[in-house]
Amino acid sequence: MSNSKKQLTREEELLLQDFSRNVSTKSSALFYGIAFVVSVVPLWIYWRIYEVDVLSHAISFVIGTILNTWLIAFGYKNVKFVLKHKIAQKREDAVAKEVLQSVASTNMSKKEKDERILWKKNVVSDYEATTYSIFYNNAIFYTLVILASFYLFRTFSPSFNYLFSVVGSGAIIALLSTGSK
Repeated sequence: MSNSKKQLTREEELLLQDFSRNVSTKSSALFYGIAFVVSVVPLWIYWRIYEVDVLSHAISFVIGTILNTWLIAFGYKNVKFVLKHKIAQKREDAVAKEVLQSVASTNMSKKEKDERILWKKNVVSDYEATTYSIFYNNAIFYTLVILASFYLFRTFSPSFNYLFSVVGSGAIIALLSTGSK
């Protein structure tokens, strides 16, 4: 029984963390920060283009912005998870070649070289998956917001137009991000 309660080694924890859907605190802060900025930008459309008084609609704007921030950050996390392993597989050869060239003059064991290749591959795929996830979700979100606010919900009151177009677009982003392909 004591063998089953054995503590995981640091390497095993890192490996499990690599395959988990959880993101690091740094990535989570980045996602929520960017999602907040992305969620606030449509307010400018309603303030300047629709000439909506921000203070009179503040409750719906605050609720919509908070909810939308969470939905977009959720989408970022899911897309990053799906893309990270695909990118890692595609970049494996290039990263291995680069790492082997950089450590060619050092006297390292094969295991150390493999560990360094794996670490570098994870760093590269994590960075690329993060940036692509942000770009992809933002492009779809802003396209949906423009289409929804100017065409689908143009006859609705400004509060409902905002809630349906912005939060609806965020919900579609979150829904699309749950796909596995």
